[in-house]
Amino acid sequence: MTSGVKEIREVIEQAKLNRQAGRRTLLFVDEVHRFNKSQQDAFLPHIEDGTIIFIGATTENPSFELNNALLSRARIYILKPLQAVEILKILRMAIADTERGLGNETLVLEDDVLALLADYVNGDARFALNCLELMVDMAQDSAKGKVLNKSLLTEVLGERQARFDKGGDRYYDLISALHKSIRGSSADGALYWYARILTAGGDPLYVARRLLAIASEDIGNADPRAMQIAIVAWIALPEWGLMKVKERLPKRSFIWQLPQRAMRSIKLLMKQSASLKRQKTTMCRRICVMLPLN
Repeated sequence: MTSGVKEIREVIEQAKLNRQAGRRTLLFVDEVHRFNKSQQDAFLPHIEDGTIIFIGATTENPSFELNNALLSRARIYILKPLQAVEILKILRMAIADTERGLGNETLVLEDDVLALLADYVNGDARFALNCLELMVDMAQDSAKGKVLNKSLLTEVLGERQARFDKGGDRYYDLISALHKSIRGSSADGALYWYARILTAGGDPLYVARRLLAIASEDIGNADPRAMQIAIVAWIALPEWGLMKVKERLPKRSFIWQLPQRAMRSIKLLMKQSASLKRQKTTMCRRICVMLPLN
């Protein structure tokens, strides 16, 4: 992802020599979405003539981030998050591996500690392995070896962070869910998605802008107060400070649904935010691998 057209040309020249010698060249490009249009275009003729077998990996939506010309010559495969049982198997393999893993360490594992770690990481094997390695580094020695227990796991993991990509697909999925909850008069649903956005680091002011759009487009003349309330909230938010924004913004959306819940909204928001730090989120990662058609 730090390479340019010059490096691409060098790889292609080597691939041509390999082809003349009867060898195929497989070119793997990680984070391919970071290549600009000219860099992506540089691959096209060599994919078409079979000089390279091209595989590109990206965590973004390829339909938005990659050239149509490149997409038309590729197959797209979506790699879903791993299941907890699969993560558990990977962790056990890492513990048993004497060459590349922790097989040379003497470890004492508390019951279910690996299962808890596997359940926590939301299908991310790399995160699971990093946590396991950190646990081993931090573990206290005993007569039987390094002890990996639940208290150590809690210390290593800290608070659960919700998956979020500001400006990406997950970001707009959360915003869309908030919008649809308000449209469907689901106060609890709107509060849940608002809490998801905040705990993941979203901007409350962006939510306020969306409330303006909802008041205008979805509510309209059904409740003329909605637009007035949204405008007042938008103007006042910069003066409130972040904590007051978190507390008061839900009231502005609830008044269009269940006005009597205005005070309850703060308590529910705090409850949802605390809960989200403990439970795993349900958003799938987007990892796409592209393979040439020929």
